[in-house]
Amino acid sequence: MLKLLVVEDHALVREGLVRLLAQVDEEVELAEAADFEMALTLLDDNGEYDLVFLDLALPGIDGFSGLDVLRRRYPAMPVVVVSAYDDTPTVNRVLSLGASGFIPKACSGEALLAAARSVLDGNIFRPSGQPSNRITDENELRETNRFPISVKPCEIGLTERQAQVLGLMVRGFSNRDIAEQLSLSEGTVKIHASAIFRTLDVSSRTQALVAVARYGIDFEDIF
Repeated sequence: MLKLLVVEDHALVREGLVRLLAQVDEEVELAEAADFEMALTLLDDNGEYDLVFLDLALPGIDGFSGLDVLRRRYPAMPVVVVSAYDDTPTVNRVLSLGASGFIPKACSGEALLAAARSVLDGNIFRPSGQPSNRITDENELRETNRFPISVKPCEIGLTERQAQVLGLMVRGFSNRDIAEQLSLSEGTVKIHASAIFRTLDVSSRTQALVAVARYGIDFEDIF
């Protein structure tokens, strides 16, 4: 029998996921936890599950830290993150921490079941063509900043050079200043800046700086 665990603090969402996932196979045993501590208790009492569905925004623990704990304690157990925060840096970071997939909460029930079956078949599921949660201003940052731990630039898909350019942007350097600092042409800096904006899923330097604060990007070792 297939054993699945849903870790989600919102009862309505959790109950909906449980009802939906009952259709993933002919015989399914579903367990649910409203917080991370309860999830660990279930794992300690019942052993590993065939697949865990983990929300990132849980009370009492940073969702990325929770994922890291599960991967360390149960390295053979696949974990799929289900979250409303489906922007590119979040997806990249979740997968870099060892998740077997990322399922946006905006997806349909049919898509969720397909993703779950894909992961159960041993695949890594990454969403494609999903709407992104763009960060537009400081007020939105305060509302969505639920993940305070720092992240390395490479964990969200930035190359070393892109990280250096972004790090200098954070310090207030203009494109011309960045070009001089890194011995690049100003045109090359603009190319890197465009790539950075795509990776962070933003459209301006201001939005990029807000994204840096949100994800806690650590530039300490990039120079």
